[in-house]
Amino acid sequence: MIVFNIVISLVVIVFLQFLGMWIFSIMTPYNDLDELKKGNQAVGLAMGGKFLATAIVLGVAAYTNSSIWHMGLWFLIGYVCLIATYWIFDWLTPGISLSRQLKEGNTAVGTLLAFVYVGIALAISSVII
Repeated sequence: MIVFNIVISLVVIVFLQFLGMWIFSIMTPYNDLDELKKGNQAVGLAMGGKFLATAIVLGVAAYTNSSIWHMGLWFLIGYVCLIATYWIFDWLTPGISLSRQLKEGNTAVGTLLAFVYVGIALAISSVII
């Protein structure tokens, strides 16, 4: 039974991780994978930050909850906070269009955004119970 629970948990975790990345990708006005194929480092950095941030929230949600449903609920709450972070950060930096800067390959913006995602994920994770 323990092995079955671990397998189910892993399947759910992988599914939620990639679902989260897919949702992030539809938020951008450009195709993330096309930009990666072009070698756009800024998009790669931002995507890496999103992936790591999503994994942090998901990992803490999985670690602190024995129920898959509770894990999923806390992940959803944390993930909504990550999405809100992007929009709030974009709003707070009116002179910089984040998506335009990323599409143009501005690695400074990609790096900053990656760290913003990871920082927020760590902060969000501290309230997941």
